[in-house]
Amino acid sequence: MDDIKAFALKIFQSQPFSQFIGAELVTCSHDSAELALAVQDHHKQQHGFVHGGAISYLADNAITSAGGLALGGNALTVEFKINYIRPAIGTRLVAQAQARSTGKRLAVCQCEVYAIDGESQKLCALAQGTVVPAT
Repeated sequence: MDDIKAFALKIFQSQPFSQFIGAELVTCSHDSAELALAVQDHHKQQHGFVHGGAISYLADNAITSAGGLALGGNALTVEFKINYIRPAIGTRLVAQAQARSTGKRLAVCQCEVYAIDGESQKLCALAQGTVVPAT
């Protein structure tokens, strides 16, 4: 992969759900990815917090992106776990994922999801997943 960001962006932009929810690929490297979501009212649940499904999507996709890049191509998450630390309150979510262990056939990745509100940045979720090549 000569241009990792262009490769990752091409895959990210081909995901209809990512486009629908309004996520963006902020940055990436050979084994990491950062995704963000500008929080809108339709991302919230009845108490005004960001819905766990939106947080989970962001963590899962960041993990798959980081693992896919570490494995050198398109990938799928085959296992995923998330811990919600605190309600996500803010105007933006940021998910930062990193491949922690990469072999020939799988990558184990971790992700931290932060809720951004002005100058405040609070950890709202931790996730871990296993990623395999899509082909």
